[in-house]
This record gives sequence, C-alpha cells and structure tokens, in this order.
Amino acid sequence: MLEPRRTPLVERATDAGEFVCETGPVLDYSRSVEILAESAAGTEVRQTVEFRLAIPYWGWLFGPPMRRQLGRIGSHGRRPWWSPPDNFDARSATVLGCLAALSYVTGMTGVLLSQTLTFAADQFNSGTRVQGIATAAARLDVLVAIALVAAADRRGRRAIVVLSALMACSFTVLGALSPNIFFYSGTQLVARGAATALAITLGIMAAEEVPAGSRAYAVSILSVSAAFGAGLPVAVLFVADLHPGGWRVLFLLTGIGIPLALSVARRLPESRRFNRPHVEAAVAGHGRRFWLLAISGLLLALFVSPASQFTNEFLREERNYSAGAISLFTILTNVPGGIGIVVGGYLADMKGRRIVGAIGIVGGVGATVAMFFSQGWGLWAWSVIGAVIGSATVPALGVYGPELFPTSLRGRANGIIGGLGRVGSVIGLVSIGFLAAELGGLGPALLVLSAGPALVAVLVLLLYPETARLELEDINPEDA
Repeated sequence: MLEPRRTPLVERATDAGEFVCETGPVLDYSRSVEILAESAAGTEVRQTVEFRLAIPYWGWLFGPPMRRQLGRIGSHGRRPWWSPPDNFDARSATVLGCLAALSYVTGMTGVLLSQTLTFAADQFNSGTRVQGIATAAARLDVLVAIALVAAADRRGRRAIVVLSALMACSFTVLGALSPNIFFYSGTQLVARGAATALAITLGIMAAEEVPAGSRAYAVSILSVSAAFGAGLPVAVLFVADLHPGGWRVLFLLTGIGIPLALSVARRLPESRRFNRPHVEAAVAGHGRRFWLLAISGLLLALFVSPASQFTNEFLREERNYSAGAISLFTILTNVPGGIGIVVGGYLADMKGRRIVGAIGIVGGVGATVAMFFSQGWGLWAWSVIGAVIGSATVPALGVYGPELFPTSLRGRANGIIGGLGRVGSVIGLVSIGFLAAELGGLGPALLVLSAGPALVAVLVLLLYPETARLELEDINPEDA
C-alpha cells in the first residue's frame, strides 16, 4: 500500500519511510502515512501531506485542486484534467507561472484597438474607411515586433519579455491622451508591436523550458491568461457609453501591467536552452518550414484580423447593440473559448497537432461566418461555437513557430513570420471595407475572405510535420 505515487508529481521513498518529491511543481513536499489500527474490517491510516507550490501568481488557482489530489489515500488513477500531460519540475512551473503573468499583459493591451476603435472613431468623426486605413497603418507594429524579437536571439529571452511588457503598457497608457485618430493609431503601433513581440517571445521561452509532451499545454495556459487579460477592458467597455471619451479609461487601466512586469523581472530566470551553447543557424537552411508557417499566418490573418476588428462595428451598426450589450455579448460568448483552448492544448499534445488544428480552423471560421449572417439567439450561439472550436487552433498551431526552428533562429524566424501575418492583416482590413460596401455587409465580405483559412486547413493536413512529444533537439538536430 505504501508505494510512491506518480500523479501529479513523482515521489521517492526515504529511509524514514516517508515520501518526498522527486519531480514536481513544488518548492518542497513531504508525505507520511501512519497505520493507526488494523482489523478484519480494514486498516485505519493517517496521511499527512505538506507542500509549497512553485507556481508564482497563479497558486490561488492551482492550489485547491492540488490539495485535493495530493490528499487522497492510496495510488492515483487517471491524471487530473487540469494537470499537464507531463510532470513539471519546480523550475518549469515557476517559469510558466511568470510567463502566464506577462501573457495577461498581452491580452490586456492587444485587445484595445478592436474594442475601442468604433468609439474613438466617433469622437474623432472618422468613418469606416478611415478606420480601416488607420488600423491598417497600426499593423506596421510588425517593425517594432521584429526588432524586439530579433534581439531575443542575441540578448536573451528574459530581457526582451520584460522590456516588451513595459513598452506595451506605457504606450497604451499614452494612447489615452490621443487628440486624433492618427495619434491613437500611432501609440497603438508601438504598443501592439511590443505586445506582439511579448507574445512571440513568451511562446518561445515556454517551449524551451517545459517538458516535450506539454508544449501545446503551455501555449494553452498562456492563451487562457491572455484571455483573462483581454477580459478586463471588455468588462468595463460600458464606460464608453457614459461619455464620448469614456474609451480612454480602458487605456489607463493597462498601467497595472507595469508593476506586474517589474515583479516578474525579479523571479524569471533566463531560458535554459538559450544559455546552453548553440550553433548560429541561418534562415536559408530552414526555408521550407519558414514559408509554410509564413504563408499560413498570412492566409489566417486575412480573415481573423477583420473578423475580430469589425465585430464591435457589426454589432453596433448592423445589429444596434449598445456598448454595454457589446461588452456582455463579448464576455458571455468568448469565455467558453477557454474550454477550447485547454482541451485543444491537451489533445494537441496527446493526439497530435495537425488534426486538432485543421478541425479548429474549419469549425471556428465556419461558425464565425455564420454569426455575421445571424440575428437574435443564433448570433450568440454561432459566436459560442466559433469561440470553442476555433480556440483549439491556438495551442495546436501556435506551438509550431517555436518548435520548427533552432535556438539561435527562433526569435528572428517567428518575428518575420509574424510580420508576414501582419501583411495578411493589412490586406484583410483594407479589403473588408470595400468588400462590405460592394456586397452589402460584413457577412458576405468575410465569406469571401474565409477562403484563406480554408487553404490553411489543407496545408496543415498535407504538409505540416507532426511534432507532438518530440524534444526540440530531435526536431532541430543542429541544437543536439
């Protein structure tokens, strides 16, 4: 009966008959089992478990289920649904907790352009076409993102994630002072560029730190944290109805990310794989993987960016929703997307990335297009379906960028791929205004643009490699 248990950590018995942690997301751990009485009816035992989680910022979330799991008597059955496919050690748990905290910043700063544009444009007397041009110009944030991410290959991951978080929050707060839509889009250019660099570098650092069988899980954790961050400005979007400049309050709120980034800087170590000696690799030797991901990113952004950017415009202008109703709609229909992210990450690690990614693309895009053609309860139902199914794509395909390139090239390659994705965003954002005017609404325009993601689903099934549960050095032999 007194045997070591393996879920959600690996135990080792000591000479004293107690158990300590051999591998697990804890700073310290001990378990002792004392036999109090034995009889024909059974054995009475007393178990004492003491532990401290190595998960900064999120211990309040994982602590209660961890206590329930570790407090059970006897061997564990199936791995709990909330735990990663592989066992984390203390360092990996600490790093992922810090990265998830900074991912909150990416969500908080990255969602503001799409959430506030229609209200800011009203205050600045800017029409739909001006909005499209201004937001397309903001997509030049890719220049900021590429510069920052490329620096992560030279100076290290840790310095860039902290710097990017501080830049994203500072320039977003500055945007609250915008006198016109051009200053608004200019501050967003820098803020979104820094947030994009932050998101990319967080994914790279997570992939370099977590166990091989849990990289998609790590991406799902970062994505859920970003969704929490996005929920803050969405939850207070109703203030945009209270005053023409009410949208500025949302920009000021992101200032809370500055002390958070400084706190993470004191806890976060440098990536182990970056610190190891590694060869300098050139992009030229990885052209097939690079162009496969770049073209996919461009085609996806062709649809995703305008669909996201103009959802509020659609609800406000074509369905007559108020700011409060838009906020309620966004929260209630997007929160279930967290289910898709978590389940998608688990399935991508256990069953493979390609099938999960392809199903997520087809189901998510199809449901989103249906939403733009719907009214009443159908509008809400299709939005929920699209959020749940489409969110599975995030961990399944998002993990490929860090996986398919060697250590010395991960930042530059992913930065450039993100830049080409921005090209797709610009094309989509500029096109949607003209297509909507010609075809009679945003729904028909998005139906045309959905051809891009449909092609990506085919590429994923036919050309993407399967990388689940492989070490990064097996995928990139030059790092071995």
